[in-house]
Amino acid sequence: MSTFEIEGGRRLSGTIKPQGAKNEALQVICAVLLTTEPVRIDNIPNIRDVNHLIKLLKLLGVKISEQEWNGVGRSFVFQADEINLEVLGSQEFCALASSLRGSIMLAGPLLARFGRAVIPQPGGDKIGRRRIDTHLTGLEKLGAKVEDFILRVPSIERVNGATSYGGYSLTVPDGMNGCYMLLDEASVTGTANIVMASVMAKGRTTIMNAACEPYIYQLCEMLNRMGAKISGVRSNLLTIDGVEQLRGTDHCLLPDMIEVGSFIGMAAMTQSDITIEGVAMQHLGLIPQIFRRLGIEIWQKGDDLYIPSQEVYEIDRFMDGSILTISDAPWPGFTPDLISIALVTAIQARGSVLIHQKMFESRLFFVDKLIEMGAQIILCDPHRATVIGLAREHPLRGVHMTSPDIRAGVALLIASMAAQGISRIDNIEQIDRGYQDIDLRLNALGARITRINS
Repeated sequence: MSTFEIEGGRRLSGTIKPQGAKNEALQVICAVLLTTEPVRIDNIPNIRDVNHLIKLLKLLGVKISEQEWNGVGRSFVFQADEINLEVLGSQEFCALASSLRGSIMLAGPLLARFGRAVIPQPGGDKIGRRRIDTHLTGLEKLGAKVEDFILRVPSIERVNGATSYGGYSLTVPDGMNGCYMLLDEASVTGTANIVMASVMAKGRTTIMNAACEPYIYQLCEMLNRMGAKISGVRSNLLTIDGVEQLRGTDHCLLPDMIEVGSFIGMAAMTQSDITIEGVAMQHLGLIPQIFRRLGIEIWQKGDDLYIPSQEVYEIDRFMDGSILTISDAPWPGFTPDLISIALVTAIQARGSVLIHQKMFESRLFFVDKLIEMGAQIILCDPHRATVIGLAREHPLRGVHMTSPDIRAGVALLIASMAAQGISRIDNIEQIDRGYQDIDLRLNALGARITRINS
């Protein structure tokens, strides 16, 4: 387990470019299984979750070659013309797949093209219940048969101490057939999985209450370039007419909106003067607006955002004078992945705000470490926390803590950069799952973050 040691109280300055979008990468990389032709994807971030998914594709037999590209991220060509389905359900496959939640999106493409898939219980952040009913119910409606799956591992072959892997085995006895479905929740990964399963199903599939995040838009646009027939893109009603086969294409990932929001909060907390370059402003939704309501100045310069240094930023109130509430919601609402960042940013604002995390009941539990640092936060219940801003009248102090998940880990990192003294954050592998070389990139702006590898 590795650790960050952070010397706080340093103001940053300069320009930083967001990495390619992690959540989009996990979707479109799974989609390469839908064709035998080469698919080139640019701007792929070098982060743990994405790298584990690429390893899974290699294990399945996908040919993968890294290409020259002038952008910040990496460029790969994938060709899935010789897939080895025998590895499905193997110990190596289950161990890798269970290490990241995004592996569940392999099921849709595998069912669409091969009629068979295995879903080990997916891993990812420990932020509360993360059910996969939307995935399984949608795939069942398209014709998949879902059965429980258990792989028992002999003691001499255990990986990371695991004795067994549970999950689901899916087959398509009578082929995939289009249908109408109303999703029980606007799940992003659920929508992506069902869309990828539908593009080669017989007939028409209509998906109501589909997620419409930019990542879903990007996936659908990529699939349409590959020969799919998807209409209603950017809306919550998708219509898909199945085709017999798909071809190759080129695709470039959007900049990661979660990184953009993280950098806005970091600039405000550390009183830094930062330019965030190439943010794809049209795909940020409410993110700039929500941070402006926290009192942060954000200036748009073309496709860049400039965050000037502010001594104090003041939280807005609602028009009737009541306390501001920031809550997460399906797109175009405020993304749940930035709730932790909004919360930590409010610590040194002037004023108070109620943070309401609706989706996950364990995502706010990291606030105990912020309270230990000196923050004034009342954890009302697992879903709500009230932050009483310190307005910089009381500095945070460095403490020793552990990163519980990707977003809370970066929130703790931001708090540490704003605190006095030295902080240590253990289990930074969680941060590495979603943020590429975050220590090196922030050190280039003037931060002092030391990585200590165990």
